[in-house]
Amino acid sequence: MRTNIIYSLKILAIITMIALLAGCSGSSSNTQADAGASAPQGTGSIAVALAWPQQQAAVKTAAKSVAAAPAGVATIRITVSATGMNSLQQSFAAAAGTGTISGVTAGTGRAVTAEALDAAGSITHKGSANNITVVAGQTADAGTITMNTVGASIVDTGQSKTFNATAVISAPSAGQAFYGQDAQFSGVQSSYTKSSDGLTVKDNVTGLTWKKSPDTNGDGVIDTSDKLTLAQAQTHIATLNSANYGGYSDWRLPTIKELYSLITFAGIDPSGYTGTDTSVLTPFINRTYFDFAYGSTANGGRIIDMNYASSTPYVYHTMASSPAQFGVNFADGRIKGYSLDMSWSGPGVSSFPVQLVRGAVYGANNFVDNGDSTITDRATGLMWSKGDSAKGLNWQEALAWAQTKNAANYLGHSDWRLPNAKELQNIVDYTRSPDTTSSPAIDPLFTCTGITNEAGKADFPFYWTGTTHISVAGSDANAFSGGYAVYVAFGRAMGYMTGGDTRVAGWLDVHGAGAQRSDPKVGNPADYPKGHGPQGDAIRIYNYVRLVRNAQ
Repeated sequence: MRTNIIYSLKILAIITMIALLAGCSGSSSNTQADAGASAPQGTGSIAVALAWPQQQAAVKTAAKSVAAAPAGVATIRITVSATGMNSLQQSFAAAAGTGTISGVTAGTGRAVTAEALDAAGSITHKGSANNITVVAGQTADAGTITMNTVGASIVDTGQSKTFNATAVISAPSAGQAFYGQDAQFSGVQSSYTKSSDGLTVKDNVTGLTWKKSPDTNGDGVIDTSDKLTLAQAQTHIATLNSANYGGYSDWRLPTIKELYSLITFAGIDPSGYTGTDTSVLTPFINRTYFDFAYGSTANGGRIIDMNYASSTPYVYHTMASSPAQFGVNFADGRIKGYSLDMSWSGPGVSSFPVQLVRGAVYGANNFVDNGDSTITDRATGLMWSKGDSAKGLNWQEALAWAQTKNAANYLGHSDWRLPNAKELQNIVDYTRSPDTTSSPAIDPLFTCTGITNEAGKADFPFYWTGTTHISVAGSDANAFSGGYAVYVAFGRAMGYMTGGDTRVAGWLDVHGAGAQRSDPKVGNPADYPKGHGPQGDAIRIYNYVRLVRNAQ
């Protein structure tokens, strides 16, 4: 037998029948039963095996024995999901077992996610298997799932609705228009734990610990008085560390990738909201665990003025040669490089809410060029196409292009998709920009098609994600539109500026390479000769595509 054999751990369980009652919502309870129990009508089973690659070097004997999970793994959590099917989840002790995961609704496109948790509930390893077909009364083999060590696990966007060019639709099937968007692929779901003192929140996926509230003055209210300049933020951090806040003395500003890990695209952009009750709005951060407040409209402010600071600067400048700091707006769901010198729009230095963090730095990539026009990020377990679409596509065309590539077994694989917003942002290299490195903001292992931007300069494209940027218009917060989709700018984030200050006139890099914004899914860019919005954001509509797939 080969010495490099991967020892598999069979994780198998029985889950009781899920009551599916026509016309009403049912409930389910998951319990372990004897292997071989008969499956409910219309359901089948899935057999799952897990492999722990880190054991290959250490374990060379007893080939017939079943390898245990690595030290520190206490629990295995298996989730079976699919569009239009209630998810099934079962947790097991980290030990060998036999049986099946039963009660899985028959059909195609079933996905299995396996997560290994330590005693504190943090995810230490993950793996998945996709496109499993379940036949009623039969057991499908999910194959061997490789459990990769979690170091930079990308938390899922949380988007659960599917959209066409403007509105919510039923989930399309493979081969249909708009198939392959964010909500149709389930990633590692967010998982948080509040501390007993209510001051901090542990992210069980990334391993980071967050200060629960951006309240900096201790009055229990989040408002403009809590916004800090970067210098003030460092003083505030030193004060908290000196006081051992929450039991820790290593608080810091998060990097832009760490801060963006908190975003959820269940949020709805309120930019067009004309109502006054912000309590009915849905921000882009989980309010169950984190305190949040919208901006004040007093003194001409806007409800979307909640631009959280990161520790990541833009390596060039924005607006009127202003140094800029990247931040996440949890009110409207965007990343921008925010000018620190605001003299072009009025006196003062920019100030921000701050959501402090502690723990090992999260978000580093570990790219490997596979030599076949694909690149694998060993940190996240994702495989990327080295090149891009080489032309701009609207959102529907971008989704269709991915399906066309799958039909052609592109680069030897048939499960490519558009990345979701957080996956694509994770491969941004914030040390690069067209003006400082003459390159896009991405590792030079990748190739990017060059473009000429709105100012007539050589530049690099915006890239589509499969994530819809949901927005509300008017006074009814429940009447939202899906007419925009998220993109990430790997070149300059252009905008057309107007106003009295000639330093910020015409087309400029207003938000920096590495910004995340959104574009209409369809339309004519010529209808926006001076962009859109307060900073005249460039509206391109025909953006580029870089495909991704799960490497394991």
